[in-house]
Amino acid sequence: MTWWAAPFARLGRPRPPLLHIATDEGTGPVVILVHGIASSSETFRELVPLLVPRHRVIAVDILGFGESPIPEGCEYRLVDHVEALAATIRSLKLREPFILVGHSLGSLIVARLAALPRTRASRRTQVSRVVLVGPPVYLSPTDIGDRWVRARVNTYLRAYDFLRLNKEFTLANAAIIARLLPKGIFELTERNWTPFVKSLEHCIESQTVVSDIAALRIPVDVVYGVLDAFIAFGSMTVIERMRHVTMHRVEANDHLIRPRLARALARVIDAGAGFEAAAASDAASVARLERWTHEPSEEPAEPSP
Repeated sequence: MTWWAAPFARLGRPRPPLLHIATDEGTGPVVILVHGIASSSETFRELVPLLVPRHRVIAVDILGFGESPIPEGCEYRLVDHVEALAATIRSLKLREPFILVGHSLGSLIVARLAALPRTRASRRTQVSRVVLVGPPVYLSPTDIGDRWVRARVNTYLRAYDFLRLNKEFTLANAAIIARLLPKGIFELTERNWTPFVKSLEHCIESQTVVSDIAALRIPVDVVYGVLDAFIAFGSMTVIERMRHVTMHRVEANDHLIRPRLARALARVIDAGAGFEAAAASDAASVARLERWTHEPSEEPAEPSP
């Protein structure tokens, strides 16, 4: 497509729907929180109270999930998620750059949004920093040299393919898991089945997150739990080597944003917004509390980012 044809091609496309804004509270540097697949803004229930004293915190439900629209005929490609998020951010009329935080699928969405070329239309979506939480980084197996890493990634992709093709099995097991977690943390029902399978296929199984991160010219923090079952061992090596990326490993935490990971994440966000002293003080307080409440052999201390 030629340069002049692109704007006209867009004229035939419907406007991206605005996402549901579940949280907008606090004052200070803006932090926008974007959850992952089969979830809602409740993903950040442990994080929001830690950020509100020093930030304006905005949490959205991504396209097709939570209370956001489920557009008829939507393919839930990465571009669909990104355009809906960008339109929602523009509607907020933010005047200052903001920190963009994405969890799981949300990390793929925010990385792509931040990597988009700057245009006049995107002047109100200026990202100062990206924080990726538990990003499901899966290179194409044909691009992976290490045969062990290639085998692990292949296993994940085959599992996702199985979930998409076996609806009754997936929904039945999702209902069991949902009952074990706080409401809204994991939601997979008949209502959001189509957004789930299409987002899984078009965004997670076929992804561009590595090239999107490589294209960024702003700081990137990656925060992940050591027990995260959705991260294939060795799959993040390629982004660990990028100079603008800082990795933060959180002990004794899985894929969910539990209190331990929320505290580590809040310190990363505070430091990124210029609250280094507060972040250091919080880290010291947490360390003292954990020394008082746990024997050293019972739970390893959480490392400072």
